[in-house]
Amino acid sequence: MTLSSPVAAPSREQQYAQALIFITPALFCANMLLARYSADFIPPVALAVWRWTGVVVLLLPFCGPELWRQRQALMRDAGRLLVLGALGMGICGAVVYAAGKTTTATNIGLIYAVSPVLIILLSRLMFGDRLSKRQMAGAALALTGTLVIVTKADWAVLKALTFVPGDLMILGCAVAWAAYAVLLKRWPGNLSINARLAAIAAAGVIVMLPFLVWEMATVGPATPDARTLAVIATVILVPGLSAYACHAYITKHLGPAKAGLILYLSPVYNAVLAWALLGEQFAAYHWAGAVLVLAGLYIATSLSGKR
Repeated sequence: MTLSSPVAAPSREQQYAQALIFITPALFCANMLLARYSADFIPPVALAVWRWTGVVVLLLPFCGPELWRQRQALMRDAGRLLVLGALGMGICGAVVYAAGKTTTATNIGLIYAVSPVLIILLSRLMFGDRLSKRQMAGAALALTGTLVIVTKADWAVLKALTFVPGDLMILGCAVAWAAYAVLLKRWPGNLSINARLAAIAAAGVIVMLPFLVWEMATVGPATPDARTLAVIATVILVPGLSAYACHAYITKHLGPAKAGLILYLSPVYNAVLAWALLGEQFAAYHWAGAVLVLAGLYIATSLSGKR
C-alpha cells in the first residue's frame, strides 16, 4: 500500500489571488462602459494617455524611491517595458476605445472570449504550462456560460453576426491582451507590483505620445469640463490603477492562464451593471450563463487538487 504525497496547502497570497478573480472583472467592465459613454466628447488616445498618466502620478509617491533605486535595471529592461506598455496600455486602451464606437457589445463579448484560450496556448508555448483536465473542464464550462449570455441562449445569433472594422480592432486587442498577460509572467523583473505597474504605464504613455499628437492635430483635444474630468478620474482609479494591479497580483500568484479566465466573467458583470444602472431586467439566460461561468471558474481556479 502506497501513500500519495500530501497536497501543499495554498498560500495566503494564492487565496487572495483566487478571491480577486471574482472582483477584478467588475473593474475592467467599468472601462468599456466609460468608453461608450465618453465616445462623443473624449478622443480615444487622449483618454488612454490621461488614464495611464494619472496612474503613474498616483503611484509615484509610493514607489518613486524604489524606481529610482532600480533605475539602472529599468534602463536595461526599457525595451521590454515599452513592449508591455504598447500591448497593455496602448492597444488595450486607445484601440479598445476607438473600436467601441463602431462594433457591438455582442461582438466584443464573443471576440474577447478568445483571449483566455490564446493565453493558455501562449503559456503552453512559452512556459510549457499545462492545464489539468479539471482546469480545462472548468475553462470550457465558463466559455459555454459566456456564449449563453452573449447570444442570449439563441445560437442562431452566431449565424446572423455581421462584422465591421471595429471587430478586427477588438480581435487585435484580444491578441494583444493575451501577449501582455503571458509576457507579464515571462518577464518578471525585481520590482514590486505597484512599481512595475507604474513603469509599464509610463512606458505605455511614451509609446502613445506620437499618436496623441496626431489625434490632436486631426480630431482636436478633449473639452476640459466637469464631465470630461469625472470620466478621466474614474478610468484612472477603477479600470486603470485598481484593475491592472489586481490582474498583476493574480498573474504573479496563480499564473497567466488562470488570470486570463477573468474575462469569462465580463458578460455576467455587464449584465449586472446594466440591471443596476440602466434598469434592464435579468432574463433566464443571464441566470443560466452566470451559473455556468461561476461554476467553471471555481473548478478551473480551485487551489486544492490538480486532477
